[in-house]
Amino acid sequence: MIFDNTNGIIFSILIRTVTITSNNYSMRQIMNKAQVIKKLGPPEVMCWEDWPLCDPKNDEVQLRHTAIGVNYADTYHRGGISHPWPVPAPPVVIGFEGAGIVESVGKNVLGFKEGDRVAYGIPPLGSYSERRNYPADKLLHLPKDLDERQVAALLMKGMTAEYLLHRTYKVQVGDTILVHAAAGGMGLILCQWAKALGATVIGTVSTEEKAGIAKAAGCDFPVVRSDKSFSEVVREVTNGEGCAVVYEAIGKDTIQESLDSLKPMGVCAAYGHVSGAPDPVDIIQDLGRRGSLFITRPAIMHYVAKRADLEKTSSNLFKAISEGIIKANINYQYPLKEAVQAHQAIESGKTIGATVLIP
Repeated sequence: MIFDNTNGIIFSILIRTVTITSNNYSMRQIMNKAQVIKKLGPPEVMCWEDWPLCDPKNDEVQLRHTAIGVNYADTYHRGGISHPWPVPAPPVVIGFEGAGIVESVGKNVLGFKEGDRVAYGIPPLGSYSERRNYPADKLLHLPKDLDERQVAALLMKGMTAEYLLHRTYKVQVGDTILVHAAAGGMGLILCQWAKALGATVIGTVSTEEKAGIAKAAGCDFPVVRSDKSFSEVVREVTNGEGCAVVYEAIGKDTIQESLDSLKPMGVCAAYGHVSGAPDPVDIIQDLGRRGSLFITRPAIMHYVAKRADLEKTSSNLFKAISEGIIKANINYQYPLKEAVQAHQAIESGKTIGATVLIP
C-alpha cells in the first residue's frame, strides 16, 4: 500500500521572472520554491519558501522536477554532517537525486534539449526544489519505459548497489552474502539484485515485520538483530566458513560482528553508518587475525567520477529496472512542501522501502 499525501490534485504553477541588469550584465531570475535550510539541525529547520533561480550557466541544464528521491544521507546533510559529500554553508537546499523535464540549456550544452526527460543521482546538492540548474556532464537521459518516480527513488541507491555488487566485490553464483538493514531502501535493492545474481542472502532487520519484507525481496535468511546473533546465523548457513562479503550499513553497532561473519579473505564493504561512525579498525588484530580480511569504504563519487563510468553504471541499473530485477518499493510519497514530515518518518526507523517527494 502506498502512503500518498499529495491529494491527487494538479496545480498550475505561475512562473514569475525578474531581470536584473548591472552595467553590461543581465541575469534573469525565476521565482522558485524550495525547502531552504538557514540553520543546520533537525527536520524542522527546512522551510518551504522562495528560492530564486537564475538562468543556467554555459554548461548547465535547467530542469523542472517531477519526482525527488529521499535518501538517509539527506538527514546527515540537513544536520551538518558532510558525508558522503560536503554541505555548503546555509542558506542551502539539500537533496541529490531527482527526475524531471529540461526547460532550458546553457549555450555549451550538447546532448540535451528542452523537453527531454532526465534524471540525476549525485551532487551538487539542491534537489529539494521545484526547479534547479544542474551540470550537464552529470545528467542522464531517462529511458522512455521507466517511470520518473521509480528512477528518482532508485537512481543513487541503485547505482550504489550496482558498484557494490559488481565492482567493490563481484558477487558470484553460490556466494553467501550478508546485507545489513535488509528492509531499508538500499537493503531491498541489494537483496533483489544479489538474489538475481545467484547469491544466498542473509539480511539483518529490526522487526519481524521487516523480516517478512526482506524475505519477499529475496533475502533467504532474515535475522532480527535483537533476537539473534547474525554472525551465528552466518556460521550456521555456511557450515562455519563465513560469508564472502558484508554490505555494512549500520556502522558502530555492528562493525565488529560483521568482521566476525566473514570467511578468510572476505570483504567488508562499509558504505553507511546509521548507528554512528565505527570505532577505528586495527589492521593486525581486527583484520589479520580474522583471516586476512579486506575492509573498504566505497563511495559513489569515486565509482562514477568519469562520465563513462556514470553512463555504464546507470545503464546497468536501468536495464535491471526494465527487466524487473529490482523494484523501487515506493511506500511513502509526500508533497515536496511536506519534506519535514518525510524526514521525521525516516529518522523514526519505522519506514519500509523508498520515499519520494512530489513538487
